[in-house]
Amino acid sequence: MKYIARIFRIQAILAVAAITGSLTSCKEEIDTEWTFTAKDPTILEYLEEGEHAENYTEYVQLLHVVPISRKSTSTVAQLLSARGHYTCFAPNNQAIYDYLSELHQKGIISEPSWNGFDTEEKLDSIRRVIVLNSVLDGTNNETVLEMGDIISQDDDQEFLLPNLNDRKLKKKKDAENPDYIYMNGIALIDLNNRDIKCLNGRIHEVHGVIAPTNDTMSDIFREMIAESQKGFSVMAKLILACGLDDTLTATRDYVWEDMVLSGEVKDLPLHPTEQIGSIPLYRKYGFTIFAEPDALWEREIGKTYDQITVEDIKTYLIDRGAYPNAKQDNDYTNEDNIINQFVTYHMLPEKLTPGRLVIHYNEMGYYWKTSDLDYTIPVYEYYTTMGKRRLLKIYQSKESADEDPERRGDNMDGIYLNRFPILRNGRGEDNNPNDPNYNDYHESGKFREIGTAAGFRMKTDTRANENVGVKVRMEAEDEAKHQNLEYSCIYPLQEVLVYTENVQNRMAGERIRIDMAAMFPEMINNDIRRPLANYPDGSTQTKGFPVEYPYLENVQMRDGTLFYYFTGHDRGWSNYQMDEFNIIGKYEFTMKLPPVPKKGHYEIRFGVSSGSSWRSMCQVYFGDNINYLPAKDIPMDLRIGFVNHRFRNGTQTSNFGYATAAEYKAESNLTMEEQDEVTKSLRARGFMKGPKYFHIGNGTTADLGIQGEWVTRRIMVSEDMDPDKTYYIRFKNVLNDEQLQFFMDYFEFVSKDVYDNPVEPEDIW
Repeated sequence: MKYIARIFRIQAILAVAAITGSLTSCKEEIDTEWTFTAKDPTILEYLEEGEHAENYTEYVQLLHVVPISRKSTSTVAQLLSARGHYTCFAPNNQAIYDYLSELHQKGIISEPSWNGFDTEEKLDSIRRVIVLNSVLDGTNNETVLEMGDIISQDDDQEFLLPNLNDRKLKKKKDAENPDYIYMNGIALIDLNNRDIKCLNGRIHEVHGVIAPTNDTMSDIFREMIAESQKGFSVMAKLILACGLDDTLTATRDYVWEDMVLSGEVKDLPLHPTEQIGSIPLYRKYGFTIFAEPDALWEREIGKTYDQITVEDIKTYLIDRGAYPNAKQDNDYTNEDNIINQFVTYHMLPEKLTPGRLVIHYNEMGYYWKTSDLDYTIPVYEYYTTMGKRRLLKIYQSKESADEDPERRGDNMDGIYLNRFPILRNGRGEDNNPNDPNYNDYHESGKFREIGTAAGFRMKTDTRANENVGVKVRMEAEDEAKHQNLEYSCIYPLQEVLVYTENVQNRMAGERIRIDMAAMFPEMINNDIRRPLANYPDGSTQTKGFPVEYPYLENVQMRDGTLFYYFTGHDRGWSNYQMDEFNIIGKYEFTMKLPPVPKKGHYEIRFGVSSGSSWRSMCQVYFGDNINYLPAKDIPMDLRIGFVNHRFRNGTQTSNFGYATAAEYKAESNLTMEEQDEVTKSLRARGFMKGPKYFHIGNGTTADLGIQGEWVTRRIMVSEDMDPDKTYYIRFKNVLNDEQLQFFMDYFEFVSKDVYDNPVEPEDIW
């Protein structure tokens, strides 16, 4: 099993011939060939003997006593003397003295010195805080943070590389003096002793101890109420009334971490076409809360924030027809209660940082390396809320971003919840064929009317249409600011967020496409989903999830299943957002599906790239009883393309009627009506062409997804579905070759009103 490589990277120069880790069944060789022949000192040598060594005497003493991890006897000093790529934010002596004084003022220690600790456990804890948060190990991907990297990073955006405490740091410039740069808002990087080049990395002296808060969202909310802080106090009252504060205290699954350290769970074997499936080292929990600021409630309720009660909010919601089928009693912990339904629709079980509210990667006209913030077509994701399971749509487009010019240029501009514009998709009465852009999939500037469906109006609402959506604001008035904690995020809203009948109708009236990685909170909370670089732990681009432990809570696997995730980072694959799940072996696994928005008949579709001869064939099962899932149709063969069928023993010409790729592409020259006839014939066989939404390859000029004959969609399920039921889908290998791959990219949930609409047929996007 591969564990944290940095633990074992200590060199023989310290007369340590080999360092034995305490992990069961884990062993890594020490690199003894490397010697220090260059003129530059190591980081440890500089701190101990360099020009400014007198600045770091306190810090150096700590380096020699703090172990690298819970299960290692090797110290951080030994690590910083070893070969590697380390970034050290070294606190000077005064920074450590100031930190001890701060602990004394808070009553944590009895005096502002190392003699003030009443227990050895508390002393060790503070030592680890000072040391482990100060060092980043970028050896596996040969990364160090030079000043140029730090300066170019957006303020308050996390650096990809975590520190030895598995925390990600941020920097912030001083608004009045941009030369002053603070790590995590408190540790000023020295103006002179910065970017010190060492043989194994960089040193930046800092005038403060980097000690990221361990506060949870529950801690923040309780503090707001106790101290009557203006910001999100009303939401805090609602969350506590619903009994959800204990849920928000969850931080990490220590059972998993202990199993990793003890070797009870192991890395998956080498994948036939990729890498070893390195299992995640951590299993963290996370939360995102979208909240109405106190100032908004003051305008709506007519009281000051500290006087507004839970009963006031309940009365407000009832008066405006919110959640008409919910119970209106005072049992707020009940998921059927109106307050509970209101609050939980604001909560997601994953921490979505600002740059990950939506994922920009390879949508049409956009390429992550070159397009930066020059957005093109709308980007969206659907997440399942906490409590009573419902869908929440997070949305951003060029047009929504342009509505907010003062924020233009950061990744929070134009973020909306439940926005439903009329898009120029070449369909319907609102699309004009005489407009040269009528099928470019941009916003048309129009929104559908709410009609007879129940909507929601705020007391002071001036919006013409609820379908414009609820805007997410990075900052709100009266100190209601974005909070970015270790395990949680909270975002202010510009309007009241309610899951109305109109919202349900609008969601059911559009194609719901969900990237597979968005369906599993663990992928997001543990920074596994589609990073814009290799994983910093050395596993590069592949993660594995073992059968022995349900790391992905919503997936149950049977023995023989080898479950991998590929980031697809910079690979040019034919995938939506480039990533994929790739399962091999004698696989059989069951997934819990997101809810549908309203009752009706739905298709569940499956995005497949069949351009590889390594694809598999599986039987699909579906239903609402996980113990009895009926089989659906004949087995689904993922090797089938529209021009070629790619098998391990050779390629065969497809029986779809397309002899060549050119013939397949030529269909894009047909009229819309002729293309619809082709779509009908394909649908009769359970197939659809791939969407035009994303492009293939690197850059924005590569082939469109719809032009790749291997990019397909399969109609797996066609059933009546109920939003109040939980549905499951199972995939089982039906071939003997256990190296063949079950490929998962995205699901589509599409109501009959969309795919069988005689007035506005489904678009090609």
